[in-house]
Amino acid sequence: MAGVEKFALHIPSLEEIVGVLQSGLKENYADVQVSVVDCPDLTQKPFGFPVKGICGHPRIADVGGVPYLLPLVQKDKVYDLNVVAKEIQLPGAFFLGAGAASSRIVGGNAELMPIVQAQKENKPATNGSYIARIKPKDGGYLLEKYSAKYDDCEFGLLANLYASEGLPGKVIEVKANRRTGEQNFISCIRKALEKQYGDKPVGMGGTFVMQKGKAKIHVMPEFSTCPLNTDDEVNNWLKFFEMTAPLICQPVLVSRDPGFDLRLEHTHCFSHHGDGGHYHTDTTPETVEYLGYFVPAEYLFRIDRPKDTHMVGRD
Repeated sequence: MAGVEKFALHIPSLEEIVGVLQSGLKENYADVQVSVVDCPDLTQKPFGFPVKGICGHPRIADVGGVPYLLPLVQKDKVYDLNVVAKEIQLPGAFFLGAGAASSRIVGGNAELMPIVQAQKENKPATNGSYIARIKPKDGGYLLEKYSAKYDDCEFGLLANLYASEGLPGKVIEVKANRRTGEQNFISCIRKALEKQYGDKPVGMGGTFVMQKGKAKIHVMPEFSTCPLNTDDEVNNWLKFFEMTAPLICQPVLVSRDPGFDLRLEHTHCFSHHGDGGHYHTDTTPETVEYLGYFVPAEYLFRIDRPKDTHMVGRD
């Protein structure tokens, strides 16, 4: 069993976070509206999740890490969301987030958009995940529904996960249109929280839809056989694309690292028109529209933290 570390995050009230995000996002977007609402039914379009909400004992897990991918891949780093649910003390948890697929299952490297309700007692897991990979023949990308080919809940190397009981409840709704600053949607939210709470780390997860515009997205190609030692080398290896809204995104963020070698923000996305991968930012600031639903997490779990670490490839 991988090493598991637990940390109690700072948990401001939803109303307090609304004020922090309203002022923080105003510095980066022309139109901002943040409020506390009932979580919409996430089984409905465009989400299509296997549960109705993102509430109930919310927590964040940072599993593995980029040092297991770079400079050279460690393919033996394989995890299972059913096991992670127990490790974070929430059997049957509903997971959203961003990670890498298990290469031993899918036969190569792929972006993973985990959407999984883990197994609980006699109830089997429900896997609504997507994967995106590079097509070897033409260098384009392919988005696939995971359960169309596979029936497990494995992932590999790394994942940033937001977990809850998948229940309805109160959430923070964020509407932000027309980007005026340089930061992407999640960086802006994270930095607003860091500015307000400093060395009291706040973690959040949930889902947002980029409703209009286009986005810069990467999809990992096959594992590099040459060591990737710098961000430039990593960016030359990654395959970047401009993808089109609507994109359903799965962000996980922590305002500040309390000493666990965290990836502070990580967002993957999927769509119903074949686009998906790792979200960087929108490329159409004058027309972009975001609609998100977030919940602050109670706990952070750090699982299988790499002993030999580095800061390459964390973007």
